[in-house]
Amino acid sequence: MIQRIQTIYLAIAVILTSALFYTKLVTLSTQETLYTMYYNGIFVGEAVGGEPVMDMLAFTILLVVSVLTGLITIFLYKKRLLQIRVAALNIGLQIGLSALIYFFAKTAGRELGAVYSFHYSMVFPLISVVLLIMAIKAIGKDEALIRSMDRIR
Repeated sequence: MIQRIQTIYLAIAVILTSALFYTKLVTLSTQETLYTMYYNGIFVGEAVGGEPVMDMLAFTILLVVSVLTGLITIFLYKKRLLQIRVAALNIGLQIGLSALIYFFAKTAGRELGAVYSFHYSMVFPLISVVLLIMAIKAIGKDEALIRSMDRIR
């Protein structure tokens, strides 16, 4: 059952969530300084190796948990009801990721006196939520099909 469409939805959601490790999330700018938010903190300048301004350990932990939950969900294909529950948990984690990105951007903008602008990667968790909902629907259809086959026998 690993070759089903829900596996593709779940895999794309994991890839999009993992992409947050490699992309800029937010750019904060003041009149004299440019700050960049990555998954592990806010740094002065464009590079991760710059001077750290704010640590984002909560976001990093939530991101790792979300990626691991997505991977676990893919391999629970034999236990469809548990797979639905874990995917629903992952939806909550994805919404939490979006909320934390917004919270850290707003907090850092206020503390630094900077204007923040979100990058395209801000929508990755939201796209993942849509994909996870589609996966849950597909898993539910599979479960209904299996239950209907059991009734026929």
